[in-house]
Amino acid sequence: MLLEKLTSACGLPGFEDEVRDIIKAELEGIVDSIKVDRIGNLIVTKNSQASGTHIALSAHMDEVGLCVKSINADGTIKFVSWGVDQRLLPSMRLLVGEKKIPGVIGTKPIHLQSEADRGSVYDINSMFIDIGCNKKEETEKHVSLGDFIAFESKFTEFGESKIKAKALDDRVGCAAIIEILKMDLPYKMTGIFCVQEEVGLRGSAVAAKGLHADLVINFEGTICADTEGVPVHEHVTTSGAGPCLSLMDRSSIYNKKYIESIVAVAEKNKIPYQYRRTAMGGTDAGSYHTAGAGIPCIGIAVPCRYIHSPVSVMDKNDYENLVKLVAQYLKSEALTK
Repeated sequence: MLLEKLTSACGLPGFEDEVRDIIKAELEGIVDSIKVDRIGNLIVTKNSQASGTHIALSAHMDEVGLCVKSINADGTIKFVSWGVDQRLLPSMRLLVGEKKIPGVIGTKPIHLQSEADRGSVYDINSMFIDIGCNKKEETEKHVSLGDFIAFESKFTEFGESKIKAKALDDRVGCAAIIEILKMDLPYKMTGIFCVQEEVGLRGSAVAAKGLHADLVINFEGTICADTEGVPVHEHVTTSGAGPCLSLMDRSSIYNKKYIESIVAVAEKNKIPYQYRRTAMGGTDAGSYHTAGAGIPCIGIAVPCRYIHSPVSVMDKNDYENLVKLVAQYLKSEALTK
């Protein structure tokens, strides 16, 4: 399964090579051209000689995780975080560096904790990663400063239609673009698989400078908090209710004309959809809509519970309906009006 392959790969910001290689292999022979720019974005084109509307499809390849900061005398590793809630870290299972060395995050045993310790969240500076070495010199044979540290998490299908995996943000977007590019669609299309989104939209900032498209459709895995105890107005999205369309977020205000046109296609084809009910967070659309003379954007996403964790959960139906909706939109007359 494509999504399993993509989420099982490790691709932290600046270390997206493994994900990029999977995407290149999937699209070889399908698209007209494949190139990697200087920062690491993978950019592909299809129907490059077609006239008329030029559509760009964008998603980011990187995932949240950790990075090696230093190595202690006893062989344990100190680390910094890229987008991970530190409350999730104790006892987490990890893969360190390109060799994917297994490790765990250790803390002071509960037997030795004070009452104050037990009532507080561990500070990241008090945690460490244990890879089974007893001396700094031993760890240094396997690990270097700056090595990425990814979640160890097995792709699992469970319940009626749910998937648990790491990096659903944004391998769902990468998988969707691959599926769409394999379809027979009439437009000139550019697929952009960005690096370093999780550390400030850096890859898309570079890609946007060379992009001359008429519309960007930006794909994401996004916030879903539709669980017991969370007020309905804070759910943001609802798992199983369909792909969600963004109206605005921290980086963009989305073009109303295009939102209305894709909603019309969804309703005509009876494809479920929902709106993303928050302006929190930002996406790579923030780079595209201010590029050049301005490129209109549609933001579409799959709701993901427990996002930015090793156990993010999505509904397969939401993903399948996202692909179906964008495909129907690109086959419709909506973009010729």
